[in-house]
Amino acid sequence: MSCTGLLGGTFNPPHNGHVALAARAREHFDIDRLRVHVSVAPPHKSVDVDADVRVHLTELAFPGAEVVRDENPYSIDTVKGFGEDAVFLVGADQFANFLTWREPDEILEYVRLGVATRPGFPHEDLDYVLERLRRPERVEFFDMDPVPISSSEIRARVAAGRPIDGLVPPVVAAEIQTLGLYRRDPGYS
Repeated sequence: MSCTGLLGGTFNPPHNGHVALAARAREHFDIDRLRVHVSVAPPHKSVDVDADVRVHLTELAFPGAEVVRDENPYSIDTVKGFGEDAVFLVGADQFANFLTWREPDEILEYVRLGVATRPGFPHEDLDYVLERLRRPERVEFFDMDPVPISSSEIRARVAAGRPIDGLVPPVVAAEIQTLGLYRRDPGYS
């Protein structure tokens, strides 16, 4: 049975790790509709690249997906209105902190959670979270190969004048170059 996949983030910039997670999740969950939510103003970090620019980069990284500006500061507000068959995609690192999210148990009332795990990630961290959820059956793990990339690393590389080949889709790298993004202070998060 196919479903809708939801992937959220700041995508500052979108990178090959995001793309790999979405591709692996499409296979695992038989996702026929991928909806990528670009957070306009995430409560946990400051972002100095305009949301419309990040939406544009994300559209380039995810051709064929529905990319939207997400004005909601919290995931609970993003997932409301999707059916129970929708799956909200996160990485194991994010899931390890899931209990600190706003209303984690309520998120699972609206959507399932698809958690991408990688070899070497401590499963006891994931088990700790599962044991404290009201509906742990709404969480499904799927394996993916590790993709050791972070958006902050990419921004720092661009700021230092170093190449980002292989870290972001080529079309995203070209657009970052064209727009002159991330060339200044590499210290912001």
